[in-house]
Amino acid sequence: MHDSTINELIAGCCKKNRSSQEALYRNFFGYAMSIAMRYAHQRDEAIEILNDAFLKVFQHIQTFDTNRSFKSWLAKIIVNTAIDYLRKQKKIAFTEEISAGVELSIADSIVDKLSYNELLQLVQALPPSYRTVFNLYVMDGFQHQEIARMLSISEGTSKSNLFKAKKILKEKILNVASTPNEDGIGADISLFNNE
Repeated sequence: MHDSTINELIAGCCKKNRSSQEALYRNFFGYAMSIAMRYAHQRDEAIEILNDAFLKVFQHIQTFDTNRSFKSWLAKIIVNTAIDYLRKQKKIAFTEEISAGVELSIADSIVDKLSYNELLQLVQALPPSYRTVFNLYVMDGFQHQEIARMLSISEGTSKSNLFKAKKILKEKILNVASTPNEDGIGADISLFNNE
């Protein structure tokens, strides 16, 4: 979708034009859903997050600066809405700090062998607090200081939850990678041995 078309829809949304709102929602549904699904445990939750986010978009559309990226603005609203949703549902319970300096990495090459949906399912299976910090840090690029401020936790707690999320994901990825496919061949898990 071209910027001029997006700006026309935004102008229509500012006037509370129903067809402009529907067109904006339809055009960005897939993008918005992909973000909401990362934070939600299941599709129903993601739909609720997405609909709440679009309600906020339509309520505050007049504050959007058309010189900036609409996708970035939308993504920020979805992330914040997801955090609010998880807080409201009392689904976020953070693990306290662990000693600093412990880092765990997942080999990119083995993660690359998983499809987006496989990886999404693994991330969705994480406890909500781990999933939230993992998404904010790894997927959305926030730093621990920003995450701590967004979630009202300490930086150490953010790091601890990320560490535990990565540890769980590594175990799950290794499990998926070592499970033979339909040809009876397991994925190469030796890539994890170089940590």
